[in-house]
Amino acid sequence: MRKFDTKVQHLKYKVLREVARQAWNDTLLENIFDIPKMIVPGNTPTMRCCVYKERAILSERVKIAMGGDKENPNVIEVIESACDECPAAGYEVTDSCRGCLAHRCEDVCKRGAISFDHNHVAHIDKSKCVECGACAKVCPYSAIVNRKRPCQVACKVKAISINERNAAAIDNEKCTACGACVYQCPFGAISDKSYILNVIDHIKKSENNTKYKVYAIVAPSISSQFTYAKLGQVITGLKKLGFFTVIEAALGADMVAIDETCELVEKGFLTSSCCPAFVKYIKSAFPALEELISHNPSPMVALAKYIKKSDENAKVVFIGPCTAKKAEAQLEEVKPFVDTVLTFEELQALFDSKDFDITNLEEDVLDNASYFGRIFARSGGLSDAVAQGLKELKLDFDLKAIPCDGIEECKIALLKKSKNVLDANFIEGMACIGGCIGGAGCLTHGEKNKAEVDKYGREAFEKTISDAVSVLK
Repeated sequence: MRKFDTKVQHLKYKVLREVARQAWNDTLLENIFDIPKMIVPGNTPTMRCCVYKERAILSERVKIAMGGDKENPNVIEVIESACDECPAAGYEVTDSCRGCLAHRCEDVCKRGAISFDHNHVAHIDKSKCVECGACAKVCPYSAIVNRKRPCQVACKVKAISINERNAAAIDNEKCTACGACVYQCPFGAISDKSYILNVIDHIKKSENNTKYKVYAIVAPSISSQFTYAKLGQVITGLKKLGFFTVIEAALGADMVAIDETCELVEKGFLTSSCCPAFVKYIKSAFPALEELISHNPSPMVALAKYIKKSDENAKVVFIGPCTAKKAEAQLEEVKPFVDTVLTFEELQALFDSKDFDITNLEEDVLDNASYFGRIFARSGGLSDAVAQGLKELKLDFDLKAIPCDGIEECKIALLKKSKNVLDANFIEGMACIGGCIGGAGCLTHGEKNKAEVDKYGREAFEKTISDAVSVLK
């Protein structure tokens, strides 16, 4: 029974599971230094050349599982001790260099970084090279290549550089906390901080205080996860963990769809506000367009506000595929409503820390939202919901939506808008490819997830957005 895409995810999960297991049993502090040995028993390394280094790295993973570096505001952290297996990044001359006489690489280099040995083979002086790539473009043998690290390739906002210790370094100002680098690093050297201990603490307190209730808001992309079980069994598992009730964030999406539709008609142009990584990208890379971001909160926040208004003692935990949601929950305007954020990876660890086999549980029901709220989970879903909102509200507005699938498409649309050449009046921005179903905190990634979300949407009892939000009045 495969629960994860990669072995790196599975390793991360094992650390989370063991930290959670010790926390449930109130033995975490006394066993914290033994957790690496529990995961890698004996003296034979399983992933590294040395078992001691392996355990040292696992100790760093344990820290991140317990909330990470409190001095670092970013929810994404680099484990430097694990970031030492990638080759040096930058332009390099390969064995394909034929030592030709033309020396075009030398002629085009404005920094004098190219030199030649006695065989006329080119060499690059890294102290002079500015990584412009001009030499690679003119080489007739394609002998000069740019060796980018997987994390740098994954980060489309160029927030990752290599520091003097040859480890990845994250620029917190540029980073959108999308987690693409987390998922793509082959050594798991970049990870998202976990707040799983906060959730366990909330649940424990609720067991001793009937007024203290912990609500779980689950993202609609949950329909494409936990594929080894049924969705209803996952919902039962959440309640068995100690959550008072489970509400789908898709209901918050329905709320946002109506409000965002009205705001769009009023202003004439809008960019969506549902994806926190997209919102952060606009603010950091296109600050002049910040005023065009919808003033509506994300579905997570909209629904959390409603819950807190209905129950002042409520603790709200959002569970989804998104590492950027962890950053959103730390915003001052969001803190009063969302107490903690978990990813699907962390929820799996919670289930297994209690030794729950959810496949043996009965099925519960999760049916609070419309089809349109549920399809927010994939790229294009929000645009479809706004179109439906215009129809239901009988508003005369010529919608020209542009769904942006991934941050690179977002960049193109925002660039066009900044130059006033964009033929659209609504930008739906999703930082992850595929939308939320491609989030770094997913158990599995793939095209099939889109079909699962659409299928889940069609199963909704409420067929219109208006019907779904009417239950909140």
